[in-house]
Amino acid sequence: MASMLLTRRLACSFQHNYRLLVPGYNHPALMKLIQQPQNVSTFINRPALGIFPPENFVEKLRESLLSVAPKGMSQLITMACGSCSNENAFKTIFMWYRSKERGQSGFSKEELETCMINQAPGCPDYSILSFMGAFHGRTMGCLATTHSKAIHKIDIPSFDWPIAPFPRLKYPLEEFVKENQQEEARCLEEVEDLIVKYRKKKKTVAGIIVEPIQSEGGDNHASDDFFRKLRDISRKHGCAFLVDEVQTGGGCTGKFWAHEHWGLDDPADVMTFSKKMMTGGFFHKEELRPNAPYRIFNTWLGDPSKNLLLAEVINIIKREDLLNNAAHAGKVLLTGLLDLQARYPQLISRVRGRGTFCSFDTPDESIRNKLISIARNKGLMLGGCGDKSIRFRPTLVFRDHHAHLFLNIFSDILADFK
Repeated sequence: MASMLLTRRLACSFQHNYRLLVPGYNHPALMKLIQQPQNVSTFINRPALGIFPPENFVEKLRESLLSVAPKGMSQLITMACGSCSNENAFKTIFMWYRSKERGQSGFSKEELETCMINQAPGCPDYSILSFMGAFHGRTMGCLATTHSKAIHKIDIPSFDWPIAPFPRLKYPLEEFVKENQQEEARCLEEVEDLIVKYRKKKKTVAGIIVEPIQSEGGDNHASDDFFRKLRDISRKHGCAFLVDEVQTGGGCTGKFWAHEHWGLDDPADVMTFSKKMMTGGFFHKEELRPNAPYRIFNTWLGDPSKNLLLAEVINIIKREDLLNNAAHAGKVLLTGLLDLQARYPQLISRVRGRGTFCSFDTPDESIRNKLISIARNKGLMLGGCGDKSIRFRPTLVFRDHHAHLFLNIFSDILADFK
């Protein structure tokens, strides 16, 4: 019975739709939080934050989001979801870029008039560079930067924005060092070529958006050096650098933000978040702060009750040392997957991961889907991504013994697979 219960808990641990649950289901500290009388008002009354925020909202943000602010990004805007976080981050970048071009002068009469009919110069023809395989959301601006599944985009008008190749690394990494360096150099060269090409087309690249690990597109990794060089390219060409941590943020890679692995003092100009963070939003440098009210605005701009929960989630992460746990449990999981790859190379290849953010490839989509189905019937819910990958998204309370339990069950599945 104990084993069966643990297996059922694993069902909550792996499937990608449960990536919101940082400390697992029904954590006692969160249950206690919502039962405290002083918090009742926050949970039953939702203010229009852009107009009438609670008087203690800034203080509460200091206790939660601002306590984990990325390096160099002191400004914060909360949102409701990942798509609207990226969408408004794009707008912030475009405003910043146009402000640089405009200089100290205010809006011209021509700009104010032409923006109302969707024409330049009020609506400049800027672009955001993204990567093939990326997923940044399904709203209109975000969809122009999303390139993971055709079903997301089919029939929807879009913008002519540049799309660069994302490195396709060969595994095991230590056996393909030269080839992978060449692949990353090729992709970086294409980024620069696209920036120049689009400038000539009068569709200036105002920003570059990238995920530290491409999630929906197949859990695609690149080296830390790739991202450091990409950051340098953004500086060289005067583009804002936007890191999308909607899926990678919150501790699953063993650091609170996945981009911390890059080791940069100035990692980005803007960083978006959502999912595990309970609320959406984005951090940015002070120089990107909008110069007037209502430029970045919607009715809700997030939810104070989610921020209250997040503050306690962050306390749980620190108190239970869950970042180190994710790093350690991730090593156990990855080591076990590598062992399964050695034993079943006809079913598993390209094992990869950082922390518990692990994945592997199967021979094709059909086999991938069959493995996921069989695993579900055994109490393991796995997520598919890309064309033929299986990914893992355990909660931060996923520990070594959970990894061993999974590996034992999945090993039996592979042994019996026909």
